[in-house]
Amino acid sequence: MSRKIMVVTAAYGADRVREAGGQRAMLPVIAAAGADGVEIRRELFTSEELQTLPALGESIELLGLLACYSAPAPLFTADGKLNPDLSRYLAEASTLNALWLKVSLGHFQDKQPLDALRALLNESGMALVVENDQTDCGQLAPMQRFKAACRVMSLPITLTFDMGNWLWVGDSPEEAARHLAPAVSYIHVKAAVAHNAQFRAVAPDNADARWLALLDRLPSDAPRGIEFPLEGADLTAVTRHYVNLLREE
Repeated sequence: MSRKIMVVTAAYGADRVREAGGQRAMLPVIAAAGADGVEIRRELFTSEELQTLPALGESIELLGLLACYSAPAPLFTADGKLNPDLSRYLAEASTLNALWLKVSLGHFQDKQPLDALRALLNESGMALVVENDQTDCGQLAPMQRFKAACRVMSLPITLTFDMGNWLWVGDSPEEAARHLAPAVSYIHVKAAVAHNAQFRAVAPDNADARWLALLDRLPSDAPRGIEFPLEGADLTAVTRHYVNLLREE
């Protein structure tokens, strides 16, 4: 069975998605490009579009795509408590028939909220994956502490490994892979180049081979999400090129 390739709608750029008519309008492009699924981004919805999740889920299913759902929210708030909006995001993911909900870690402090998190996940039946983001909370040390706590508590939570975000927070992606790879169930593929004392995401064939070597350090069966910019006059052809590239590498 070939590995699964997901396309993150944000890869097309918020403006282009909006001009096209929203994330639903991008689905035929993603399906025609031969991708296996789509990552739907909550931040790209208008308030009206959030009310149409069932119809969006139906459209995804009709096109034969898998879905995952990303909410731009931390799992833990600044005071170390469980995000009170998590149940809403889990419900939205379920309405979309998503395979998992993706959030960032946030301010994880100790194991105290993890029993409540277990109860919430059991009630929802939705899988949860936690991503390293571009904040201090997404650095390797807190991600390791959270991974260890989940192991001790036997929590069914896995990680999204964003290949580029480690650079934004000053960590080594290779070192992160060494420590976290066994817990990774989803990979955000993203090459990055230096830009104005920071970094910017680029398509992998516009970067050196570091991204390819990093992929080899991560689980080969983890779905790969395209999160670098997808640009060009023919978005279907551009998307197909990278779907094929990531499936073969």
